Amino acid sequence: MLHITGLSHRYDDGHQAVDDIELSATRGELVSIVGPSGCGKSTLLRCVAGLQRPSAGRITVDGRAVEGAVPDGLAVVFQDYTRSLFPWLTVRDNVALPLRRHGLGRAERRARAAEALAQVGLDGQAGRYPWQLSGGMQQRVALARALAYRPALLLMDEPFGSVDAQTREDLEDLLLAVRGGPEGAGGSAKRPPGGMTILLVTHDIDESVYVGDRVVVLTGAPGRVHSDLRVDLPAPRDRVATRGLPEFVRLRAEVGRAVRRP
Repeated sequence: MLHITGLSHRYDDGHQAVDDIELSATRGELVSIVGPSGCGKSTLLRCVAGLQRPSAGRITVDGRAVEGAVPDGLAVVFQDYTRSLFPWLTVRDNVALPLRRHGLGRAERRARAAEALAQVGLDGQAGRYPWQLSGGMQQRVALARALAYRPALLLMDEPFGSVDAQTREDLEDLLLAVRGGPEGAGGSAKRPPGGMTILLVTHDIDESVYVGDRVVVLTGAPGRVHSDLRVDLPAPRDRVATRGLPEFVRLRAEVGRAVRRP
């Protein structure tokens, strides 16, 4: 459902961020993207989201070319939740806000927001404001807002990079729970309606393997696809048991070598 062909981008200052990226993702798949710092991971995601026009190449989602900012059927979760949530709106209103784009009535927007907040374990926080919540809870609100939109493609740019280690593990498990997956993938064996596809940019090698169906490793700048590794770990995944499996240890080492190669 996602096809990226010949994607390259050079900034005005001459910096070549990514070069000739070829990448596809099937419906319902979670693809982790890792690579050295500065290799163009965020640039790649911004191009897919339509927030940045690439210098060359073509991106299609469900057969439609990405030509404008955040096209229908696509949602983005950023790392800095403090900038993506509106402090003067309640949690419920933050989650419901993008649904106006669908032309939904107030009652349906609130119902969808309530459903999404329940999915991320915040059903009792709807009337509070973002600044009254912890960092991990605020990022759950940002994820709930994306889920309420019911996207076909969800882009996540270092979504758990600003929280502590324990909260990060909790959010990884939450991601597996809300996205479901096929047998042998993360989460339960039941896919969410419509089969949401997820592209997750992360610096955390363990995280990339733990939540992903595939791990794509980019080279140093300019970023090119170096490796595309299938993750075959049993479902459901568990933060202790899964990380102790020989296959997890092998994949983590393989990804680590690819990221850190000279």
